[in-house]
Amino acid sequence: MAEIVRMPKMSDTMTEGVIAKWHKKVGDNVKSGELMAEIETDKATMDYESFNDGTVLYLGANEGQAVKINDVLAVVGKKGEDFTDLLKSAGSTPAVETKAAAAGSAPATSSGGASVATAAPAEKIDTSGIKAEIVLMPKMSDTMTEGVIAAWHKKVGDTVKAGELMAEIETDKATMEYESYNTGTVLYVGAKEKEPVKVNGVLAIIGEPNADWQTLLKAHQANGSSPAAPPPAQPAAAPDPAVQAASVHESSSNGRIKASPLAKKMAKDLGFDIGKIAGSGENGRITRRDVENYKPSATPPGAAKSSAPVVLPQVVGKESFEDVPVSQMRKTIARRLAESKFSAPHFYLTMEINMDKAVEARKSINEVSPVKISFNDIVIKATAAALRQHPDVNVSWLGDKMRKNQHIHIGVAVAVKDGLLVPVVRFADNKSLSHISVEVKDLAQKAHDKKLQPSDWEGSTFSISNLGMFGIEEFTAIINPPDACILAVGGIKETAVVKNGQLVPGNVMKVTLSCDHRAVDGAVGSAFLKTLKGLLEDPVRILI
Repeated sequence: MAEIVRMPKMSDTMTEGVIAKWHKKVGDNVKSGELMAEIETDKATMDYESFNDGTVLYLGANEGQAVKINDVLAVVGKKGEDFTDLLKSAGSTPAVETKAAAAGSAPATSSGGASVATAAPAEKIDTSGIKAEIVLMPKMSDTMTEGVIAAWHKKVGDTVKAGELMAEIETDKATMEYESYNTGTVLYVGAKEKEPVKVNGVLAIIGEPNADWQTLLKAHQANGSSPAAPPPAQPAAAPDPAVQAASVHESSSNGRIKASPLAKKMAKDLGFDIGKIAGSGENGRITRRDVENYKPSATPPGAAKSSAPVVLPQVVGKESFEDVPVSQMRKTIARRLAESKFSAPHFYLTMEINMDKAVEARKSINEVSPVKISFNDIVIKATAAALRQHPDVNVSWLGDKMRKNQHIHIGVAVAVKDGLLVPVVRFADNKSLSHISVEVKDLAQKAHDKKLQPSDWEGSTFSISNLGMFGIEEFTAIINPPDACILAVGGIKETAVVKNGQLVPGNVMKVTLSCDHRAVDGAVGSAFLKTLKGLLEDPVRILI
């Protein structure tokens, strides 16, 4: 009997999964435990193994498409079994996929069927004779709304085979390689490098060399879809005469200089006399490269030194800037931190801690420890011990309820090239300093190598952000939801302190606790900091 396979929830924050790759197609046999698909969640791409035995009768999405939690992922049953009523009862329309099942082929991204759940409307333009296909931007993560072309590996006019690397696409999670599902000639690309393309926008058109791709693109637009970005001018065997006429001036026989408009503007902005620049273009036309390579200080051969008075150069400086596209990871960080900052009522508690005994203890510990213990490791261990004594700080705000966590999982903020990741040290209160040290180093390396798995960053109950190694004395951190608190740790500073009524040198560290006032009150946070201060000022207590 046919059974519906539904999209499982593979991470605590997952709302939908994107089909990264199907390992089974319609008509294939599948056994329980066999790899059926690779599914990209909001955290990582994970393998999905079948729990059913039978034949794949239906697939709920193409590769690159998203399926919401508990929606239909596939139907598995006996070969030839009618599953239409089963899908209707599940609230899914199998119109397009039933046709695919009858054909005995897996769904594929093409100009006529980018979505398996939507029947194509009647086309006003006949494209049946056009031997080309539109390639749409796939959805490579559940939070992805657009992809930025990091690099094209194929250009217009190149031939491409199925499985060949066609482009590198930057999503909000990572830069991923896009391999072609089509074989043919690249007739059109929907965006230049560094330009974004909306999900399901036109990424490219592939087909036979002489295919009428312009009509195919018009038909696609007429059906209610349009390219994500204005289509760039397409390279051709020879320059467009209109463009060429606009970019090249009249012959020098009438006294005018041949130069592109861009070259003239650059020469003017830089204060160069364009008449003195030698052109390397066609018929001596001056190009942008000629202006960039021109050195005005060079004196032409045979030129006599002028006795004219010194004249200040027209340009003594040049305004310049570079607009850098925001990475997809940075966009996601900006959105999440803005939501935290403006939805959670933050308040801050700062305390100064004498670290003299911690400095001495670390020196002694490192003499016998199998690994080098850092001050950050000591702070993590002390924080875990303090949380055990103050469970009201070890809470998570979930909107309609507050969760009091009986376990202690501490998230440790790690700076990476494209932003910030927060891997988690689990059951930190039960681990030794050497254990914490090895684990933190391992997680930090995985974060830099982009090899963290969902289990590495999910489930924190409290977070720590340490900028002390950068010389920062004091700062405030934004809460990492759903945690109710985050501890900002500054550097240890040698300064004058009062001890027994006398000024003596001492080592002082400032910490600031950011609290979500919906879950933690000022007195509760203050009591926690007081305990943390006592543990760090007498670190032997954290070993008990």
